[in-house]
Amino acid sequence: MNEQFARGKLAEICKLLYDRNLTVSAGGNMSLRLDEKEFIITPSGRNKGLLRPEDMVLVNMKGKALSDGRPSMEKGFHIALYKANPDTASVIHCHPLHCTVLAVRGEKIKSALTPEGVILLGDVPLIGYFTPGSKKLVEAVAEHSSCKAMLMERHGAITQGRTLEEAFNRMEELEFQAKLQIVAGDADELPASEVKKLMKM
Repeated sequence: MNEQFARGKLAEICKLLYDRNLTVSAGGNMSLRLDEKEFIITPSGRNKGLLRPEDMVLVNMKGKALSDGRPSMEKGFHIALYKANPDTASVIHCHPLHCTVLAVRGEKIKSALTPEGVILLGDVPLIGYFTPGSKKLVEAVAEHSSCKAMLMERHGAITQGRTLEEAFNRMEELEFQAKLQIVAGDADELPASEVKKLMKM
């Protein structure tokens, strides 16, 4: 993928995530893979709604910055997911309110309340708490690299996708399912037989 084009698309998605209240201020980090050796990622400590294409940081798969700027301190789990999944082109980490409510409560998200949750998200694991940017957090995320989405206890959410749009759609759907779970209370998930059928779609 062309780097300049990718920078523009990532900036657009960051603004959309911010405008949709899926991330706030400097929270979260988003990346887009260019090829098997390099990706671009949001800079550390910057408001995601104000980022420009030139603010994105080019990084290699060893975590070394190849352009100006300081990459997110959580680049490690982006690298882990890219290495584990050759088809993954984008990783998004945000702190959406309802996802984070569940993560603070230590509650696993019910992704099978609706068919869309099953199809877009599949099973969503809840990872225990580890210090942001730590090796232990990277290892915990890597253990669940086959999952389309995951929650991190007291931290937030991660989604990955074959495209930037797919990763965004999964984050938006994840937050919808979290809100639905909180609002619907003790509502039952779809029957296991129906979940199995939907997973094949």
